[in-house]
Amino acid sequence: MTTPHRSAIARIVIMLVAAAVVLTGCSDGFAEQDRNREAGDFSTNVNPPMQQPEQTPPSTPPADPGAPTGPCPDPDPTVIATCLDATSGLIAASADATSTVVAQRTSGKIVRTKRGGPTVDIASFDVDASGDGGLLDFTPSPDYAQDQLMYAYITTPTDNRVVRLAPGDVPKPILTGIPKGDTGNMGTIHFKSPGELLVATGDAGDPAAAADPGSLAGKLLSVTDLSSGGNTPPRVLTSGLGQNPALCPDVVTGALYLSDRAPAEDRLQLISPTGVGRTLWTWPDKPETAGCAAVNGVIMVSQTRTQRLQAITAPTEEKPTTAEPITVLERRYGALGRLTAVPAGLFQVGTVNKQTGTAGPTDDRVIIIPMPQGPADTNV
Repeated sequence: MTTPHRSAIARIVIMLVAAAVVLTGCSDGFAEQDRNREAGDFSTNVNPPMQQPEQTPPSTPPADPGAPTGPCPDPDPTVIATCLDATSGLIAASADATSTVVAQRTSGKIVRTKRGGPTVDIASFDVDASGDGGLLDFTPSPDYAQDQLMYAYITTPTDNRVVRLAPGDVPKPILTGIPKGDTGNMGTIHFKSPGELLVATGDAGDPAAAADPGSLAGKLLSVTDLSSGGNTPPRVLTSGLGQNPALCPDVVTGALYLSDRAPAEDRLQLISPTGVGRTLWTWPDKPETAGCAAVNGVIMVSQTRTQRLQAITAPTEEKPTTAEPITVLERRYGALGRLTAVPAGLFQVGTVNKQTGTAGPTDDRVIIIPMPQGPADTNV
């Protein structure tokens, strides 16, 4: 059964994408933000409400509603968003995964869109997108229906940080001082509970910093002081994370996984309640794991260099050994980035072709992928 927290998050996402308040922002410079403990100004607009999605979606992508429309049409019926900047975090915006809320790393924009549009701005703020920095991830508050707060993980000229975004207000720093590097800035945020935000930070290109207890780089952090300018330091749950760590909760079982790029190999770990990881699989050939998402014990892992999407079945008491991954998709959409999932067994994956320098005419994109049914269900 779906855990109560995951059900709450699903409701929050529906409210988020249908909300009348749209957050947009600008900045007078990060130096001033640091002095003022803020990250930019916001203005508010009004969006028409969207129809609430059905609660019992199909387990396969719906049929193509027709010829693609809009300024950047893609003929592939599984493509639901086009002509984005290089993507980072994304959230399925409907129960059938046909619409999405996606962050664009280099532009600092979060938009809501679906196949054929329209594309609506949700938030926009200044970021330092040099290297692999920028807008790295976002998540709505677990109490979004009441507080309408959003949290984002961003890069500034001086650090990586977590900020809280409120309508009609300025974004406030929640956690600052995460080391910034030429590489290794990518990370993710995830609410484990309404009062605990997990932050997975990259190693900032310095594996030694990931092992240093005095550095916030390469760590899985627990943040419980969510107030602006809070003085409670984060608790370190796990050290030694590599580049591009991605947290992925199973949207049905609640189990938590993490993929990252360690110096010797890429890997997928199961995160325990104490934060200590159990390695489920490693890739010594370093395919550049970029994201993961899970539904009912099936974990999808995306890869940038090999342009693959692979499925792994989580171990159980009956089958404690992890079987070899199944390649579900390979070299069809180019370099793959972050993933998200819905309980019906559908996944969304964003591309990062503009980041790799091999972008096509409709990149970057978000694609719907169904859950694989077995070893024969590959290369969809």
